[in-house]
Amino acid sequence: MKEPEQSIAPQWALLRGLFSFETALNLFAPYLGAGISIRAADPAYRFIEVQMRETPFNRNYVGSHFGGSLYSMCDPFYMFILMERLGADYIVWDKAARIDFLRPGHGTVTARFEVSETEAQAIREKTARERKTDWEFTCSILDEQGREVAKVWKLLYIRRRRKPAAGAG
Repeated sequence: MKEPEQSIAPQWALLRGLFSFETALNLFAPYLGAGISIRAADPAYRFIEVQMRETPFNRNYVGSHFGGSLYSMCDPFYMFILMERLGADYIVWDKAARIDFLRPGHGTVTARFEVSETEAQAIREKTARERKTDWEFTCSILDEQGREVAKVWKLLYIRRRRKPAAGAG
């Protein structure tokens, strides 16, 4: 079976070359339009926190945050964190996701994505033994009062590359 390809797309490589990771993401058109921005990011990629302010462009038919925007604000971050933390010898792909809407979201909502060193090491150890794994993550989307608006579940596919990545080592 052919190993899935994975590399940073040219437009992202350009943005990351010109700007910081946070600025590159904040300039991403779907995030600009939805009012999503990076609130905080650890330079060592232990965590990323995002926020989405409520605007006329991200409200649904009944006036609360559009569910697609709530999910969009959570979509790529565990993959980003693991790609950076594990390095070029690993392939990381989103495999499955689910969002449970718990209450209407209003105002600015936030989500924090975190991978501890203990968890990153457990992933490394499991992929060393088994070569690949599926790993589950969950995060909560919170409103300004700290109430849970939605819970997001992500399943990531993680695999050691068959050969070390070019320039890795």
